[in-house]
Amino acid sequence: MRWCGIGNRAVNHSFAERIVRWQRVHGRHALPWQRTREPYPIWISEIMLQQTQVGTVVPYFERFLARFPVLGVLADAAPDDVLRHWSGLGYYARARHLHAAAKHVVHDLDGHFPRSSQDIATLPGVGRSTAAAIAVFAFGERAAILDGNVKRVLARAFGVEGWPGSPRVETQLWALAESLLPRPDDIVPYTQGLMDLGSLVCTRTSPMCDRCPWEIHVGEQSMAARDESLRWWPLSALSDAGVPAPVRRILSQLTVEGMLPFTRD
Repeated sequence: MRWCGIGNRAVNHSFAERIVRWQRVHGRHALPWQRTREPYPIWISEIMLQQTQVGTVVPYFERFLARFPVLGVLADAAPDDVLRHWSGLGYYARARHLHAAAKHVVHDLDGHFPRSSQDIATLPGVGRSTAAAIAVFAFGERAAILDGNVKRVLARAFGVEGWPGSPRVETQLWALAESLLPRPDDIVPYTQGLMDLGSLVCTRTSPMCDRCPWEIHVGEQSMAARDESLRWWPLSALSDAGVPAPVRRILSQLTVEGMLPFTRD
């Protein structure tokens, strides 16, 4: 069995083109944070979308922006007020990080939001992938994202095996994500397309492979067969040294109880 490999420029270019075309027809275009290229609301949306589904985020995003419409208002707000408008979203450290970052930008950066993904990643609560998404949507930077949905899409499409949280696999996925970037004019629809594909089609369970724009066959290995081989992907590296022991124990117990499938050799 062979797979589409990193470094195959023709394959990588074709992948990006297909994602862009699919997003323009089938992707999401009416989300409230898509109406602007201002970094502040885009930043708010990306932080809210960490660990939270789009449908849940939309009403919270709109209420939060109504109360804190600009960076300065958020920076000057009382901590309790910020947390009150976050109430129900969970992961409250995100709200505290937002407040701290707003204060930093206003007081230490003269109100100028960082423009590069590298600088955005220095803000509290902003990791590499979130910083890249903000830089793409606000400033058009040609940067790779790698959130949970994108990891799943790339792993299935390109046959990346192993637990995605292990350093080895994550390094491989980042290299793949960067090798697939399209031309600058397409970076926004491409990035949104990856997010939409992972959320709407290439879902964790019951993926709709017949709707996937990536239908290249590699030898006799079709997308359906790749998905079958990767159905065990989350559990295939339980013995990987990069997987924390508590995680291995939890996953093993879930397997014993029948809540997750047994792994295959």
